[in-house]
Amino acid sequence: MEPALPRPAGLFAPGRNCYAVAHADRVAFLVDGEAYFRAFAQAAERARHSIMIVAWDFNSSACLRFDREERAAGAPARVGDFLNWLARRRRGLQIFVLDWDYPMVFGTDREFPPLYGLGWTPHRRVHVRYDDTHPVAGSHHQKIVVIDGTLAFVGGLDLTARRWDTPDHCADEARRVHGQVAYPPFHDLMVAVDGDAARVLAGIARERWEAATQQVMTPAAGNGDPWPAGLPVDVTDVDLAIVRTLPPTPERPGVREVEQLYLDMIAAARHTIYIENQYFTAHRIGEALAARLTEPEGPEIILVTRLLSHGWLEEHTMHVLRTRLLWELEAADRGRRFHVYYPHIDGLRDGTCIDVHSKLMIVDDEILRIGSANLCNRSMGMDSECDVAIEARGNPRLAAVIQEFRDRLLGEHLGLPPARVGREVASRGSLYRAIEVLRGPGRSLRPLDKVPEWSETVVELARVADPERPVSLEEVVAEYRAADPASPEQGIHWARLAMVALLLAALTALWRYTPLAGLVSPERIVGWAHAFAHHPWAPLVILVAYTPASVVMFPRPLITLAAIVAFGPFPGIAYALAGGLLAAFFSYLAGRRLPRGTVRSLAGDKLNSVTDTLRRRGLMAMTAVRLVPVMPFAAVGLVAGAIHIRLWHFMLGTLLGMVPGTVTAIIFGGQIEVALRDPSQISYGLIAVALGVMALLALTMGRWLKEQSRHHLSHGGSHGQPSHHPR
Repeated sequence: MEPALPRPAGLFAPGRNCYAVAHADRVAFLVDGEAYFRAFAQAAERARHSIMIVAWDFNSSACLRFDREERAAGAPARVGDFLNWLARRRRGLQIFVLDWDYPMVFGTDREFPPLYGLGWTPHRRVHVRYDDTHPVAGSHHQKIVVIDGTLAFVGGLDLTARRWDTPDHCADEARRVHGQVAYPPFHDLMVAVDGDAARVLAGIARERWEAATQQVMTPAAGNGDPWPAGLPVDVTDVDLAIVRTLPPTPERPGVREVEQLYLDMIAAARHTIYIENQYFTAHRIGEALAARLTEPEGPEIILVTRLLSHGWLEEHTMHVLRTRLLWELEAADRGRRFHVYYPHIDGLRDGTCIDVHSKLMIVDDEILRIGSANLCNRSMGMDSECDVAIEARGNPRLAAVIQEFRDRLLGEHLGLPPARVGREVASRGSLYRAIEVLRGPGRSLRPLDKVPEWSETVVELARVADPERPVSLEEVVAEYRAADPASPEQGIHWARLAMVALLLAALTALWRYTPLAGLVSPERIVGWAHAFAHHPWAPLVILVAYTPASVVMFPRPLITLAAIVAFGPFPGIAYALAGGLLAAFFSYLAGRRLPRGTVRSLAGDKLNSVTDTLRRRGLMAMTAVRLVPVMPFAAVGLVAGAIHIRLWHFMLGTLLGMVPGTVTAIIFGGQIEVALRDPSQISYGLIAVALGVMALLALTMGRWLKEQSRHHLSHGGSHGQPSHHPR
């Protein structure tokens, strides 16, 4: 049962711009990785019942603490070993790690457990799971850690590699390495809270775990106090707003509290909006800021961001969009109230900068907000996010806390004591004028004024990297059909026919008009194929070849064509079918033995929709899935084995689904041999008939599978599909 929440007041409105307003007895602001990693380790050592870690990334090799004197006797430095040590040290302690089930494109500096296993072996009471309950191209970006249900950390830092750093951000910090490779300075923020606020965050973490695993999690007992003895308290007795983004699903609409609170904070600002963020591309946030800049007496807006991007791809996507938004705000800035800075420190390697990864907004001395949400479109509606915010509501004690924290951050960036920043801001009456007076050589803030121009084409292409909401396959198909009366399926089949025609034409040209005509004659190629067929081990090679080809997604029809040319139509088709069935059997066997999480990672994003159809329709579904390649060949076997489809349904469905394609391959094999001998004898009509029959079968089965999926969704989704409604 969730704790009773106080009646909200001021800006925060649960159900509109936040999930809940909850009380905390203690709140601490943790600046940079060293402070957070230390506080987490100290709190975890005090845990008695449970530790919950919800992450965008988790890396067992990340180092928590470098100073041996800080660690308890025997406590390892690396987070994976540390969690195992905690589990062995306290019997009954349960540790849950829920990591985003990321695609390989995000694999830099990550571990690869879905394919290779974790870098460390978790203790039996350290439960590591991967969460793929998000839209295609979305991510789980929340960073929440809960100790015993009574202390929670939330913000922008994960317990992973390349996050640890000190507020000094020294260019030559020897401890700032991962895998013996140094990485640039890294700036980020976390918040520690207790009381009802921690319990609400624990409920969000439990909901994520249950949605991802279908395992109900019992709330922690909640007795004891895991607050670290060495963690200073910044504010006591305060209400916090807990703010989320959740993408829409078939079960519930999306949650856009993050975006709404940003808009409300911008509208409420009277004097100053201070922002720190990794990205700056959210168009609705930009529109709101631009509107305030056009006001004669609107607020100053100070943005602190990073100078450089992370590689070529980000440079040509997120930084292109940042450039466009900065230009738009500068055009709207009639009173010179919009100023953009990046933190600088001497001695950094070329091509590196202080990596501003924080997600913070402070409005006047009134509202302070920290969390995981970047100022990009996908954080507003595509990815899961979680922020927390404090509102002073005219309370001078809370206003002083917010002002002091802002001065502390600016002091870090300027290399000056916070008190001096505060005095300068007070005397100048302007955050911008204070920064300009305090800026100097060496470590300081520098204006981000060298902003490149990008063409409209580049900007439009870059928008693909920052979607505001999920786009389903059905929407894409619907738009395609609206623009073109020919269906996508028809387009695909005509494209395949054109490719075959081009292949045959290319073969003709190759043999007739290039030097290969003399070196590699058609008779020689056919002779090589027949010579290969006369080896006693040749059929075994064909049989065995299908299994690795299916794993690496090598085109199996090429093996089938080779078998038909080498052995003739009927022995070739027999070997091809036998090889395909053998590959299917091995993938089914692997699916029976591999953990479900691994199967989910390997099978990809279509797993859920295919799984339910396979369960309910057995043989018919297996035949359809083999005819219509909705998933890779091996992935179908993995899923079928994992969900325990009957073996004879699986094998017979695979056989029936392979027969039309194999028969078509016989026709193509014969025509390729004809093309090698005499291209003028190619029967294009026969090829067209074969393609037409295959297209008709695929179209029919494809529509049947879509109908099954629609029927499945109209009846509440797959069995065990998690509910995302708040608990």
